[in-house]
Amino acid sequence: MTTDKKEALREEEQEQQSVESAAQEETLPTEDAPSKEGGSKKDKVSKLKKKNEELQQEVEELKDKYLRLFAEFDNYKKRMLREKMELLETASKDTIKALLPVLDDFDRAKAAAGEENSKEPFSEGVELVYQKLHTILQQLGLEPMESTGKDFDPDHHEAIAEVPAPSEELKGKVVDTVEKGYKLKDQIIRHAKVVVGK
Repeated sequence: MTTDKKEALREEEQEQQSVESAAQEETLPTEDAPSKEGGSKKDKVSKLKKKNEELQQEVEELKDKYLRLFAEFDNYKKRMLREKMELLETASKDTIKALLPVLDDFDRAKAAAGEENSKEPFSEGVELVYQKLHTILQQLGLEPMESTGKDFDPDHHEAIAEVPAPSEELKGKVVDTVEKGYKLKDQIIRHAKVVVGK
């Protein structure tokens, strides 16, 4: 490229830059001059302030809603806890109420034990009381677990002793039950305390 061409290109670029800067100056609004949208800077500022106030108000409303929901949830938790406690108390009350007739029968059996020649009626009375208690507990969902002669299972049994097995088939099995295990509606509430043959 020759020097003349280079100079001509430079002049052209300078002209283009000066045209662009002049166009930019024309499009920039002055502080009081209306912009293309039809408002001045003051109008824009007031619109922004108004929008800011609206957003602040919305934030306050959301905060208020949040606090109300939080308080409502807290009250819900307290109410649920109170209802759960009342339910437990009611369940205990119902169980004890169901056992009161058995307590009455024990009182009668104790009174009968003090009478002369009461050995046989006393044992019959105790048997009746036991049967009544057993029936009430069964109605509440309690069932005893049979353990003697069965394979030792740590999920159901608690071994308190190991003794030599009286026979070969009783090795690893429950030889004796010291304390019965119980299930309440298919859930173990007490493991059977057993003696295991080795």
